[in-house]
Amino acid sequence: MKKGQAENTIFIKNMVCNRCIAAVKKILDDASVSYQSVSLGEVSVQQPVSAKQNALLQTKLAEAGFLLLDDNKSKIIGKIKTIIIELIHHNDAEGRHNLSEILSTRLHKDYSLLSRLFSEVEGITIEKYAINQRIEKIKELLAYDELNLNEIAFQLGYSSVAHLSAQFKKVTGLTPSYFKKSRNLPRKPLDDV
Repeated sequence: MKKGQAENTIFIKNMVCNRCIAAVKKILDDASVSYQSVSLGEVSVQQPVSAKQNALLQTKLAEAGFLLLDDNKSKIIGKIKTIIIELIHHNDAEGRHNLSEILSTRLHKDYSLLSRLFSEVEGITIEKYAINQRIEKIKELLAYDELNLNEIAFQLGYSSVAHLSAQFKKVTGLTPSYFKKSRNLPRKPLDDV
């Protein structure tokens, strides 16, 4: 991380897709906040945000379903969630690597500390959160009906279709094939997983 980056980065919870990024950019523009870049969960601002801008951002972000994170624990939790969502929903290749190593490397913190903090704040483990995200991705891919279960298992880093099916049934109570046939079962927004 470059010197001064932390002070010039704001973190936003529930920013989980490209439409979220577009919505946050609009809010930043409306609040006259100059930014260099906006990515999932993070905004790199060109200069510190004033108290007036901060208050306006909090209000406008909340109206749009986002939350401006301002304490250190919340920022770390937000970063963990953003990394997991990126790995599962937006980046196939790196998702096959060890999640604990990825989180430790990217956040420059010991995984046991990250795991303990996440569990304390969120009430579930990082692993359970990642599994829930994977299940939502499976639901999405089944609904699109473009890939078979073998391809979905490979794309999401499962060792086999049997492993994917067992985990899917354990979380949802349904087999993937039953879910695919029913077509009208609800999916969850990523920020509600």
